[in-house]
Formats: sequence, C-alpha cells, structure tokens
Amino acid sequence: MSSSDSISLSTSSSESMGTERSRDRQVDEEGTSSGGMISGIPMETVKEVREDPLEELAESDWSAKGGYGWVAADVRNQSSLFWWSRLLNSWLNCTLVISKGVSGDIVSLERVSAVDRVCHGQEGVAEKFFYMYMCHFSQLHVRLPLDDFTMGVLRALNVAPTQLHSNSWAYLQAFRILCQSLYLEPSPYAFLYFYDTRPRQPTTWLPLISRPNGSTKFPFSWTGTPSWYKDMGMDELSAGDKEVVEILMKFVDKLPTKGLVRVYNSVYPIIDIEGHMAQSGKKNLALFQSLRKEMAAKAKAAGKVDVPNLQEFVVEVHVHGGTKRKAELPSRPGKGKDVKKVRAVLFGAGSASGAGSAGGEKGLESG
Repeated sequence: MSSSDSISLSTSSSESMGTERSRDRQVDEEGTSSGGMISGIPMETVKEVREDPLEELAESDWSAKGGYGWVAADVRNQSSLFWWSRLLNSWLNCTLVISKGVSGDIVSLERVSAVDRVCHGQEGVAEKFFYMYMCHFSQLHVRLPLDDFTMGVLRALNVAPTQLHSNSWAYLQAFRILCQSLYLEPSPYAFLYFYDTRPRQPTTWLPLISRPNGSTKFPFSWTGTPSWYKDMGMDELSAGDKEVVEILMKFVDKLPTKGLVRVYNSVYPIIDIEGHMAQSGKKNLALFQSLRKEMAAKAKAAGKVDVPNLQEFVVEVHVHGGTKRKAELPSRPGKGKDVKKVRAVLFGAGSASGAGSAGGEKGLESG
C-alpha cells in the first residue's frame, strides 16, 4: 500500500486524446517527467510522488479506542491533521512552540496516531504526555514548558490543556499580559475570580464565563470532573491575589481580549496595549498609564527587579519571509530548575475562535 499526491500541469494541444492518455500513463508508471506541446512550445509535465512511512499508513486500519462514552461525541469524533509526520515537521518549521532560552531537550514534540483523540488518556504508554492544539501556539502564543500561572489555572480547574476551551485560553493569555504590563504577578485564583465555570455532561470543552461584576503539575488527560467555580468571594483570596483583583477591577467595562493577545506578537508591547486601551475608552487608557507609573515606582522602591514589566519583547516570533524577529522573555530567576522533560503531542484541530461548540461562553470583549 502506498500514498501519493500528484501535482501536474494540465496541457492542451492538437495531439490526439489517445496520445495524451498514453503520455499520462507513462508518467504514472515511471514517476518521471515527459514532454508536451502547447501551441508549438515544448512543455514539461511533472509528477511529484510522496511516500509516507509504512507504519503511518498502517494506522488507518487501527480500531477506534473505546471507553470514552463519558466524553461528548463532537470531541470524540474530531481527528487531527498531524498523524502524518511530514505535516507536523512542516508546521514546526514555521511555528515556534518552545520558550526562548529553554533547552529543546525538556519538551519532546510528537505526532498523534490516526485514531488518537484529545480526550484519550495514558493507557499503555511508557512516558506521560499531554495534547496541545496547534492554535495554542500559532494564534494564542502559548509556549512550552507551561509556566506556573498556566499550570495553576489548569490544576485549579482540574482540566487538561485541550479540555479548556480555546476562547478561555485567550482570556488567560490576555490576563497574563495585562498583569505583566502593570508590574503584577499573575496568579490562578486572581484570574479565576473574574469567571464562573459550568461543567457539562457528557464532558466537553470547558468554557470560562465572565461574572456579572467582574502528582503532575496539572491533569495531562481529560477529566470527567472539571471544577465548579461560581461567585468566588474576596475573602477566599490571598493578600497578593486581592491586590491583583482590586487593581484590575478599577478598569471600566470589559477589556479587549483579542487585542491583548496580539500583544504577544508585538515589537512594542506597551504602545500596543495603550492603543487597545484607548479603543475601550479614554478612562481605561488614563487609568492604565497612571497605574503603570504607580506600580513601577512601588516595584522599584521594593527592589522587585524580577517583576515582569514588558520592557522587552514578549516572545520570539517568526515574521513573514521566514526570518526571525529578536525577542526576549522576561527574566525569571529561580524558575525552571524543577522542570522535567514532558511529551507534548500536537493536535491539528482547534482554532482561537473555539475548539468546539461550547455554547454560552462569554468573557472579556473581543477587540
């Protein structure tokens, strides 16, 4: 059994159909190029043959995995583009997934099989792994290994990375960038203060719903019991979390999630944040500028030189034409010493507009 793609230049000439059929047959049989004529001009018809590894071709005959009736059908029926290694390698050549300065030996990126689904567990595997959607990296600018804030949110919600709705990942990324711009350390419970969760059965992607007022590090596989969060009170927060919440509550109305996520791809993050703030209202812009100045003075007085503040670029990114724009991650002394090697399996489905039909999801306004 073999698999091949054909890319050919169609020809039209005064030659008979029989001759053309003969030529096409010759190309198919030999896998080489042959001559043709268009209006008396010699042309060449080219066939490109692609050979996929036999072990990948054989996976199409595998039986579907059972025991996942507790997961919604739209999740179980969604397959990946990346069970072909050539597609995964091509995508990785133009998309960054590892944080700058992190050894590539820490994270192993692998393809899925033809029958793998994001809800599948760790049955029969020697090394633990977790799935990620391609949109996490290409559109939401998530980088591996996941930081303490992200792992803390997943752990608090009791969900795997692909179990959290992609729109909710956007809220998480927007929250982080806003905190960093204000010299605040993002924390899981300060983030979750602004949202409720409504897990559904059968289990599907978990959306975060904005409130009217405002032994691994995390589950590697989908769980049947995502955590419920509703109307978290200020008395449930630590002193540090209360400070973050109280500062962010000062902003008027909802903030532009999409605009803040785009800042991860920005050369001048603070200028871009100010632009998005201005679009959401002059009061928000003035408040952001005054808060940033105030928090910068506090951080300097307290000697907090390691507080993220977006003076540098956020992440290293690819730009059009295949070149790289130099970028730096905020320095985080003491971080990364406890990082163990993990396997991240990339899933080709999913988009920043939503991994599935998780209805009723609201949150920070798009912008």
